[in-house]
Amino acid sequence: MKKVFLLTILLSLTFIGKAQNFLSLDSCRALALANNKDLLISNEKINAAHYQRKAAFTNYLPNFSATGAYMRNQKEFSLLNNDQKAALSGLGTNLAGPIQQAATEIATAHPELKPLIASLSGKLGAALPALDRAGNSLVDALRTDTRNVYAGALTLTQPLYMGGKIRAYNKITKYAEELAQEQHHGGMQEVIMSTDQAYWQVISLVNKKKLAEGYLKLLQQLDGDVEKMINEGVATKADGLSVRVKVNEAEMTLTKVEDGLSLARMLLCQLCGIDLSSPITLADENMEDIPLLTTDPHFDLSTAYENRPEIRSLELATQIYKQKVNVTRAEHLPSIALMGNYMVTNPSVFNSFENKFKGMWNVGVMVQIPIWHWGEGIYKTRAAKAEARIAQYQLQDAREKIELQVNQAAFKVKEAGKKLVMSSKNMEKAEENLRYATLGFKEGVIATSNVLEAQTAWLSAHSEKIDAQIDVKLTEIYLKKSLGTLK
Repeated sequence: MKKVFLLTILLSLTFIGKAQNFLSLDSCRALALANNKDLLISNEKINAAHYQRKAAFTNYLPNFSATGAYMRNQKEFSLLNNDQKAALSGLGTNLAGPIQQAATEIATAHPELKPLIASLSGKLGAALPALDRAGNSLVDALRTDTRNVYAGALTLTQPLYMGGKIRAYNKITKYAEELAQEQHHGGMQEVIMSTDQAYWQVISLVNKKKLAEGYLKLLQQLDGDVEKMINEGVATKADGLSVRVKVNEAEMTLTKVEDGLSLARMLLCQLCGIDLSSPITLADENMEDIPLLTTDPHFDLSTAYENRPEIRSLELATQIYKQKVNVTRAEHLPSIALMGNYMVTNPSVFNSFENKFKGMWNVGVMVQIPIWHWGEGIYKTRAAKAEARIAQYQLQDAREKIELQVNQAAFKVKEAGKKLVMSSKNMEKAEENLRYATLGFKEGVIATSNVLEAQTAWLSAHSEKIDAQIDVKLTEIYLKKSLGTLK
């Protein structure tokens, strides 16, 4: 569909560049299709639906995300209280008194050990500062330093089972893209039909303008002949006034036709995206008789059901609503997903507390099971099913209306064909009547009023034939449109 639309635009640009003033029906269609804003909008809707379908497919794939955070804390978390910190920091100093008291008591009880105790006391006194340093290092090792905290995580999530939601959503976006294409196709048919109507309206008015000019010429010729007859005394002034009234009416009719033709050309220019003041000439303007195709009014309704964009659009809408039922039901079914993370922190706690970035990975499965929501899922599912039934009823109604529309279009084709045959016969009779009236008027055996009546009948018969030819053309278009075969 997109390729056809782009090709149409290229063709229209070619027509604009090479033949701005001469347009055939096909070139008018191409220009209208390329410049219609509704079609440009619907083409963008196709693009949007296409990318939404691609986005929906990504739900089958793993989802990666990265998270980072920084936090500044007013206070630092502490694993030791102040008394414990003081005790550890003065570990050697605090042990000196009890050790000295114990050594004195031993020396008093065992005088023979005094030399050994004195020697050990000296060495122990030298070791006490080392115990103080060891205590201080332990206090420093247990410091958390959590005033500045950094954290980061890389997360992988892979859906395993979502109650059928992902599959249903992918089908919805697929149907939505096809629906946008069908709506675009239907819009193209509407534009083609509007363009054909405007085109043949111009052709009709061109021919009616020629007819009005011919009628005015006949009246002017008759007016001249009557004026001569008045001068010669074989006609009355009343005859002359009657003819002049008809001449004035014919001039007014010609003016109205010219104005209508100008407006019809403007409408066609507007549909084709051409400047309204641009002079255009249509390919079929100079044809004496509008070429008609023999249209078989017989039809097969299955063709209409297969080709009508409205039917296909409603079928797709029905499928979309059916999948919406699955989406609604899936929201209240268990869901399972595989999860994996790699997390880093600073300070890290994997080797006591360190001001370094260190991390670890983890893998797990997440299961979510709805237990009780007071029947919410049942009510929503029933509502979605009701919407699906509405779409089905709309499809059935559209089928019935299209059947009626096709039958009406076929009837109008037959009716237009009969009117054309009758108008052709009437025109032949009107021309023959005008020929006899003109000869009789020249011979002086036919009154002026009879000639005027013959000319009026001739004008009416020609006008009716033009209308009948245009009706045949338009009813052919309507039948093709109702069958979905208008291209």
